[in-house]
Amino acid sequence: MDLKEKIRVIPDFPKPGISFKDITTLLKDGEALREAIRRMAEHFSGHGVEMIVGVESRGFILGAPLAYEMGLGFTLIRKPKKLPGEVLSVEYDLEYGTDSLEIHRDAFPPGTKVLVVDDLLATGGTIAAAIELIHKLGGEVAGLAFLIELSYLGGRERLMDYDIFSLVSYEE
Repeated sequence: MDLKEKIRVIPDFPKPGISFKDITTLLKDGEALREAIRRMAEHFSGHGVEMIVGVESRGFILGAPLAYEMGLGFTLIRKPKKLPGEVLSVEYDLEYGTDSLEIHRDAFPPGTKVLVVDDLLATGGTIAAAIELIHKLGGEVAGLAFLIELSYLGGRERLMDYDIFSLVSYEE
């Protein structure tokens, strides 16, 4: 199945010159969603993954069923003030400003092999911040899984020390 065909591309959204990749068309297709999860699970089987971490918010949509498929636990990395327990935070740079991410301090024990899941790899800034949080907890990043990679934005190069798996790639 060609998963790229299941993703709707919306020109000039949210502003002129941006070509938005809308995954809702893939998500509403049960067969396509199941295939995406199956391919991610297949790629990372045998990597010793012990925990799936989903990055807010579309990483939750993919990470939870991936954890289920692999028989693993699932935990969240969220925007500030969304998690109720004691958290670790990291601030990271955006194109125009900064943002923060948080994870529960008890999300997983030190030494846990973690697979980070999100919908999109662009510049890699958000994922680099997620990796920093995982390292602060003493976790080991077993890999990075994405539905979409915008290869022209350089995220793969920024994260080249990790096993990166993306199902669909856009060159421009």
